[in-house]
Amino acid sequence: MIPITIANSNAEFRLLDELRQRGEEVSDKVTSTVSDILFDVRANGDDAVQEYTRIFDGRVPLTMEVSSEDIERAFKSRESSFVYALYKAAENIRAFHERQVQQSRIDTRPDGTILGQRIRGLEKVGIYVPGGTAAYPSSVLMNAIPAKIAGVKEIIMVTPPQKDGTANPDILAAAKIAGVDRVFLVGGAQAIAALAYGTRTIPKVDKIVGPGNIYVAMAKKLLFGVVDIDMIAGPSEILIIADETANPKYIAADLMSQAEHDRQASAVLLTTSEAVARATQEELYKQVEKLSRADIIKQSLETFGAIVLFNNMTDVVAYANAVAPEHLEVCTKNPMEYIGKLDNAGSIFLGNYSPEPLGDYYAGPNHVLPTGGTARFFSPLSVDSFIKKTSFIYYTQTALRDAGADIIKLAETEGLTAHANSIKVRL
Repeated sequence: MIPITIANSNAEFRLLDELRQRGEEVSDKVTSTVSDILFDVRANGDDAVQEYTRIFDGRVPLTMEVSSEDIERAFKSRESSFVYALYKAAENIRAFHERQVQQSRIDTRPDGTILGQRIRGLEKVGIYVPGGTAAYPSSVLMNAIPAKIAGVKEIIMVTPPQKDGTANPDILAAAKIAGVDRVFLVGGAQAIAALAYGTRTIPKVDKIVGPGNIYVAMAKKLLFGVVDIDMIAGPSEILIIADETANPKYIAADLMSQAEHDRQASAVLLTTSEAVARATQEELYKQVEKLSRADIIKQSLETFGAIVLFNNMTDVVAYANAVAPEHLEVCTKNPMEYIGKLDNAGSIFLGNYSPEPLGDYYAGPNHVLPTGGTARFFSPLSVDSFIKKTSFIYYTQTALRDAGADIIKLAETEGLTAHANSIKVRL
């Protein structure tokens, strides 16, 4: 089901190239289809949104916006243990993200100069939440709570209707707990277009966040610049670092926890122990048959799964940094020693009792993470994702006179004489 590759400074990097390419294969047909949808929604607003909802979801809801009464009804209908788990997860997410809040500042200098930065939340943010077979109430919490903490004034959530034209009640329960302001039953690229351009019913927002299928991802990519977005998310991925002390049963379970997301999901083990590698293979065969999404897991592991055997942990760490995975587990005797060595990862899980699903649902750090090697330069979703900054400058006449000659020199060197003149007329 999953092969073992012997690292030789060649084979493992061919594997890396294959993994990177999986997220880059977007057909021209997808791009063309999404472009047409965006153009149609911009031109025809709600009418286009409802027509695409009928085409793709099979049924147009009686009303696009979910009422506060329906949200409350859905919340009360949920099992108490589920609601309790949502509240506990929300509490952890809120506590973690509250420590990310930045403050506006004013810096004064002896010459009377005042410099500063004003920080505030965005006006309106749109959250996309899948609502069909892949409905993730945890994503509601992860996207909405940091936005609330950042001071976003209004959070607009869009989610596809179910087959009967209603909203997924688990998602509505999470929306109530997270503090979402308005909910609309629309999905796909048409939902992204509606948020970006605004329609008669759906407000125009400043930023769109949240996971979706390839059509949603492409819509976000094409509309970047019309609105801000969180990131272009590719297929899910996990990379596990393990030495001879690791438990193959745990490793196999964690590899499959990501493989079940998608047939294109990537699950890779890097280890210095051949015994751990072989035992992990065996555990995969044993455990997969008991899982509801076994077919997806098997195809994911066969196509994009791998076990790579290295000679030493130094090479393992170097390779992990080259991969820059979305999720990185460290299952070693002393995982803490690698915190300062692992530079490129969306989120790092340390030790045998910190499995990736702990981060997906409960611990507090955000589960919206960079994929496809973009952890080299992108960061997880955070409070910073929902703020904007404005700098301000105040100079006295004396301070400007002291700096004037330098500014004029720089402006004239760049050939911008009007810039220089703006200073000269004040001296």
